[in-house]
Amino acid sequence: MSFATVREIVLALPGTEEGTSYGTPAFRVKGKYLLRLKEDGETLALRTTFEDRDFLMAADPDAFYITDHYRDYPAVLVRLGTVGRATLRELLEQEWRRLAPKSLVARHDAASAGGTQRTAIRRKMR
Repeated sequence: MSFATVREIVLALPGTEEGTSYGTPAFRVKGKYLLRLKEDGETLALRTTFEDRDFLMAADPDAFYITDHYRDYPAVLVRLGTVGRATLRELLEQEWRRLAPKSLVARHDAASAGGTQRTAIRRKMR
């Protein structure tokens, strides 16, 4: 998985904006932080819930982890070389749905073929 692929996935979601955070490429949804590329160029710092973070780290510790710096923040670190494209795509959309205004999500779903059915990342990884 490359950061170019991450960029492609994220920018396909309405309302996402590319910018920088701590000098690295980052994305926001209507001004709300979604993710950034870490300085190593191989890791994402992705916003998520504490509950989902704990689940992801237990389900796939090779792909998902945290450092002490992120322990008190609702974020998980994602190794791009380890995470699968489908898993990351679903996780990014799930987080986008949490951050995006409800009206934007509704328009996105209506524009999709028959609407997008949200499936939790947890079910796929079990």
